[in-house]
Amino acid sequence: MIFFKPNFWDKNKISIYSIFLSPVSIVIQLLYFLRNFLKKSNKSPIPVICVGNIYLGGTGKTPFCIELYDILKSLNKKPAFIRKKNNSYKDEKNLLERTGAVYESINRFVAIKNAFRSNYEVAILDDGFQDSSIEKNLSIVCFNANQWIGNGLTIPSGPLREGLSALKRANCVIINGEKNTSIENKILDKNKNIKIFYTKYIAENLNDFKNKKIVSFAGIGNPINFFNLLKNNQMNVVEQISYPDHYNYSKKDLETLVKKSEEHNVTLLTTEKDYLRIDKNYRNSINYLKIKTVIDNKSKFVEELKKFI
Repeated sequence: MIFFKPNFWDKNKISIYSIFLSPVSIVIQLLYFLRNFLKKSNKSPIPVICVGNIYLGGTGKTPFCIELYDILKSLNKKPAFIRKKNNSYKDEKNLLERTGAVYESINRFVAIKNAFRSNYEVAILDDGFQDSSIEKNLSIVCFNANQWIGNGLTIPSGPLREGLSALKRANCVIINGEKNTSIENKILDKNKNIKIFYTKYIAENLNDFKNKKIVSFAGIGNPINFFNLLKNNQMNVVEQISYPDHYNYSKKDLETLVKKSEEHNVTLLTTEKDYLRIDKNYRNSINYLKIKTVIDNKSKFVEELKKFI
């Protein structure tokens, strides 16, 4: 789904728009409940680690999946990424393929069986927390501390796929950002046994852009998080341009950006996910920030992971 996130989703106060849309939210949640109630659950032949969210987009699922892949490899496991086939989200598949094998299908369980037949030992389910057709060995839910749960309402009244009570089905929560006791308490109130870990992003190629004037642009769930990362690292950003999530850049868009770069002697900088959606003919004129997810107290997370694989 390619769209600009409504501003009222992330406001603490409930807006008139949320109230107006609340009947639709109730219907969607009811349909979701009925679908899961009727759906048969399948047991995978290999361990399934689900990395999902309840907040729609911009929670850092994909970068965390890549870090999880590297951890599993270090434990001498042979992991594969599992995704539901969606032509609108090819950028995420392309990003994962830079790290390891990706198996896709309209039915995620079919993709898992295909990975098993190819001798993969662990399935990393990128998204799928809401898919009750697959039994998960470990369910991880990702949040960004900046957005947290927005206004706390479900789609379309708010940014949540389902309410915070869904954390009863989770084993771990990953929070990208600074330690936040208030958030932790709200999580533990829903599931006192859940394990909470924090992550941060490290930009691996920042030195390439020091002392340069930068025009940053992004079409991701929360572009502001990318812009703030540059700002917090004292990058000289002269302009920020936001596009809808999973935006497919047109030739006109790219020509406009390249022209701006040439006329004003600025460096174009975007996310790696955006870069992979850009026509190859324009990539020489555009740079991307290479991001790595770092887990605080990583050794403790690894010990927790070992219990499930």
